[in-house]
Amino acid sequence: MSVLDEIMIDMSIVLGSAEVPIRQMLKMSRGAMIPLDCGQDDPSLVYVNGELVARGRILVDGEKMSLEVSELVKKSRN
Repeated sequence: MSVLDEIMIDMSIVLGSAEVPIRQMLKMSRGAMIPLDCGQDDPSLVYVNGELVARGRILVDGEKMSLEVSELVKKSRN
């Protein structure tokens, strides 16, 4: 077993985002729709420990969802 096997990372896959006034959030109930700032064909963003590392597209197969990575994002050197 490798030492790396036990290291945990925080991974987030972002479909899109939205700015919503707090009063609208407080009025929301089940079934509310929030428009996102992206289109159906726009890539989803993959963040690891808060840093963008890849882009991809969401695939749906019945009840299962997965992400197909289409591009790795190169880390910019500061």
